Amino acid sequence: QVQLVESGGGLVQTGGSLRLSCAASGRTFSGYSMGWFRQAPGKEREFVAVISQGGSTYYSDSVKGRFTISRDYSKNTVYLQMNSLKPEDTAAYYCAARTGWGQINSEKYDYWGQGTQVTVSS
Repeated sequence: QVQLVESGGGLVQTGGSLRLSCAASGRTFSGYSMGWFRQAPGKEREFVAVISQGGSTYYSDSVKGRFTISRDYSKNTVYLQMNSLKPEDTAAYYCAARTGWGQINSEKYDYWGQGTQVTVSS
């Protein structure tokens, strides 16, 4: 029902920046909380950031101060601006959506994108 498509991943050097985009289908985008999660091979999926319907944000301690989540209602798109990237940020990044308040647990999300790879070289 809701399709999420991530883009913007790539290979960057330590200290570099990337901006990920997540384009959402449908006409109910404004009613969803949107989250970003990431998963490295052999690791559990972990929370990165979330933005609520009203624009409130919350970040994992590991990215706080370096990443910024935002949303553009007119474009049905959520962004993740990633600055000061570190090798430990290397992972597949996934956009997710849910109705209700924002959550840090991935199991609470209803819709997921296909992921976009971010690789930070040392």
